[in-house]
Amino acid sequence: MGHGVQAAAWAALMVAGSGAAALAQAPSPASGAATAGRPWMQAGLDPDRRAALVMAQMTQAEKLSLVQGAFASDFPPRQYRAPAEGRAGSAGYVPGIARLGIPAQWQTDAGIGVATQGGAERKRGRTALPSNLAIAASWDTALAQAGGTMIGAEARASGFNVMLAGGVNLAREPRNGRNFEYGGEDPLLAGTMVAAQIAGIQSNHIVSTIKHYAINDQETDRNAANAVIDPAAARMSDLLAFQFAIERADPGSVMCAYNRVNGPFACESPWLLGEVLRRDWAWPGYVMSDWGATHSTAPAIRAGLDQQSGYPFDERSYYGADLKAALADGTVQPAELDRMVARILRTMFAKGLVDHPVTDAPLDLPEAMMADHAAVTRRAAEGSMVLLRNEGAILPLSPRTRSIVVIGGHADKGVLAGGGSSLVYPRGGNAVPGLEPTIWPGPVMYYPSAPLAAIRAQAPQAQVTFVDGRDRAAAAAAAKTAEVAIVFATQWAGEAFDVPLALPDDQDALIAAVAGANRRTVVVLETGGAVLTPWRDRVAGIVASWFPGTEGGSAIANVLFGRVNPSGRLPISFPDTLQQLPHPGMPQPKEVRYTEGATVGYKWFDRQRQTPAYAFGHGLSYTSFAYDGLRAAAEGDGIRATLTVRNTGGRAGATVAQVYVAGDGWEGPKRLGGFARLDLQPGASGQATVLIDPRLLATFDEARRVWRISGGTYRVMAGGASDRLSAPVAVAVAARELPAGWRPGR
Repeated sequence: MGHGVQAAAWAALMVAGSGAAALAQAPSPASGAATAGRPWMQAGLDPDRRAALVMAQMTQAEKLSLVQGAFASDFPPRQYRAPAEGRAGSAGYVPGIARLGIPAQWQTDAGIGVATQGGAERKRGRTALPSNLAIAASWDTALAQAGGTMIGAEARASGFNVMLAGGVNLAREPRNGRNFEYGGEDPLLAGTMVAAQIAGIQSNHIVSTIKHYAINDQETDRNAANAVIDPAAARMSDLLAFQFAIERADPGSVMCAYNRVNGPFACESPWLLGEVLRRDWAWPGYVMSDWGATHSTAPAIRAGLDQQSGYPFDERSYYGADLKAALADGTVQPAELDRMVARILRTMFAKGLVDHPVTDAPLDLPEAMMADHAAVTRRAAEGSMVLLRNEGAILPLSPRTRSIVVIGGHADKGVLAGGGSSLVYPRGGNAVPGLEPTIWPGPVMYYPSAPLAAIRAQAPQAQVTFVDGRDRAAAAAAAKTAEVAIVFATQWAGEAFDVPLALPDDQDALIAAVAGANRRTVVVLETGGAVLTPWRDRVAGIVASWFPGTEGGSAIANVLFGRVNPSGRLPISFPDTLQQLPHPGMPQPKEVRYTEGATVGYKWFDRQRQTPAYAFGHGLSYTSFAYDGLRAAAEGDGIRATLTVRNTGGRAGATVAQVYVAGDGWEGPKRLGGFARLDLQPGASGQATVLIDPRLLATFDEARRVWRISGGTYRVMAGGASDRLSAPVAVAVAARELPAGWRPGR
């Protein structure tokens, strides 16, 4: 099944039954008498015109009400009570202007589903997608967009019209505790996949953010640490991921980050907000701060911050009482306030918040909807899993396997989720309650989708036993008598802390002991990102399941037993040792000097001539593929590459044809130039075509604000992983320059 057919299949899934599609529909725009005297309510008008019309009727107090948002949950440390009009236990609330038909902004975290803040008395039971990093591992934009459409539908049905999703920060620091919320180490992959999710979310007539802008690549000292990076290198790495996502999906809001960037805080950086985002990219939406990331009034406004979010997380009401005083004494001009309000209003019109207002905010959603959404997240989990190792074709397991021992990872109860503001509470509650920490950034959450039960269902004739793994000797003894041993290895990650690359709680020793007792050992990793795998050569199989979402247990079993052929590919490199990293020590506070510049992930390994444990783009299958007939030629401003992909094995499966390009004077020997996912029956072939964006052929000149493409010969390669590529095809490219804000079609 080709990529277009696959996209159609996902679209069909999203409109099946009475779930997402039914509740995603909102009231039609008002007309006739309802717009009399309110010309801004005419849906056919340009959103900037509509914003100007309604602003002409607004008082200063009404304008001020739009530029400061409140936290929508009680916050005892500040003796703060959430506004009654907010959605209880949610992230934020900005009041509307009822007399003018402007709705409130009800804001919810985050990128994998509708979250509930931990202090809320009652939790919303909602559907959680696999982690964003897992979705990136699918390399499947249709899957990402379907997932975004689903969680956006749940947000709307829950009474929210702003979703704080769209995490696109690069995995520059592999120990970043929030890497699971982001899109991997490559700017093209991250920007493309996150854009697809944002597009899906916003198809529900709600705003999605993109975050955290920018260089927010570690959690250590996240509120104050200064990320020091060469501006041109930032443009070719972290900022390029944002640029790709913004131009593909047009998110309604950019959320600026906590950290400093080359000195100023990100939320009052004239370079980030004024020069890059507004001047060079000509982005028209509004900038909101992260919760607690506003540090001033006039400087932040002049830099380009439009909305202070989540008060009282900040020290002061910078955009409330302080801004009112600044307007009175002339420190801030009325025209500056008007500019901020205009950006917010035009986005509300452009994204459908005014014409398709949300209504009710139920605690529970219809069963039919939740059943449809369970199918979406299960398929997303299946598509994201990466088969890292499969010696002796131990996988897929046969349903006729006689005995299986399942070890560790609370696999008898559920699957692990990431912590922090993005945490989605499941229906049925925490499968493993009481694990520390039980409060922020916890609780440590296990979704009640037990791999053990799903494995038993797939192998009804087998004796399937469970050992919790706390006693290594007992686990090894159980493994010795079983036909197959499956070890579930977990590492919790979350907001506000970074994590070591080594598995916690002596799990490396557990895996080694089990593998020593039974060579037919399979390890399933439930982690937020890359981990060290010192035992990898001693086990037969490894599956990276990431944080797999609320249907993760069923999805894992479907992959282990071959009901689903794994097709995920790594969006991050798995290092062999800490010494291979640009910064082997744990993340540091105060100042982080990114001396590697744009050389992130596989580019660093390539430049240093180091071999990681598992390379970027790596992923095995239960079938095999051949990549032949690569052709490449200059076309327009970029390069067009085509190749033929054949399924040379005996099973239907999907692969990702990856195209890389090499040039001279770059941060690394090669860059990902494009990718295409193909579903193929045994013996079938398909053609993959990739258009390499000219910015991926260029370096950035910060002084002149241009992309510079050196004339000469470029080398194009293709294959199934960054370390398994064809012989290069030479392409002659003419020298030229492109403006900083160049984009396809302009």
